Amino acid sequence: MRMTCWYEGPMSAFDTETTGVDVETDRIVSAAVVVQDAPGSRPRVRRWLVNPGVPVPAGATAVHGLTDEHLRRNGRWPSPVMDEIVRELADQSMAGRPLVVMNAPFDLTLLDRELRRHRASSLDHWFECVPLRVLDPRVLDKHLDRYRKGGRTLTDLCAHYEVEFQEAHDAAADAVASLEVVRAVGRRFALRLERLSPAELHTLQAVWHAAQARGLQAWFARSGSEESVDPAWPLRPELPAAAA
Repeated sequence: MRMTCWYEGPMSAFDTETTGVDVETDRIVSAAVVVQDAPGSRPRVRRWLVNPGVPVPAGATAVHGLTDEHLRRNGRWPSPVMDEIVRELADQSMAGRPLVVMNAPFDLTLLDRELRRHRASSLDHWFECVPLRVLDPRVLDKHLDRYRKGGRTLTDLCAHYEVEFQEAHDAAADAVASLEVVRAVGRRFALRLERLSPAELHTLQAVWHAAQARGLQAWFARSGSEESVDPAWPLRPELPAAAA
């Protein structure tokens, strides 16, 4: 009897919308965790809306549509929300479901910094006994199809893998799309992936991401750019002067 491959089994996914793109200083304004037991089954969605306690820049609102007024009226304070989110992620890991996170170092590092800021805790603390098994569609696609030209945003990946994608920059919609992309990547590269477990893939993705970061850093150097690329995956280390 053939065992179900990981990409045909239960999965969860996590995504956030934020005040900006700096993981050390920006804040989460909405988040979602989705759980799907099998391909094609209806995902179960849990959502959070957060009043971050700081102004939301107009540029961020233009992306996700969440205004200061809306968040003040409908959002919850960050402290209990961050606790609920990390407990939900821990529950998914306890249940053995791999966690899909598009561009994991962004969302997971933001969550870690919010936990430190509001809960005097950290992501590592929650996963000391039950480690995260993260599947990052961006890292997987870039490693498995490294010479393909074109962008690799979530929208790009959905188009390439023929995944239906509506309501971009809604946390729940983005999480569902990321999960479906990972399933599609698994099927397309089944001969290279089906013998690997999510735990093995988690370890490999850290290596792959580091190599991808070095390549991008070299490209920046050749282009005369001083931009730096962090090789850490799926979580960036805490800076000495982390945001308060």
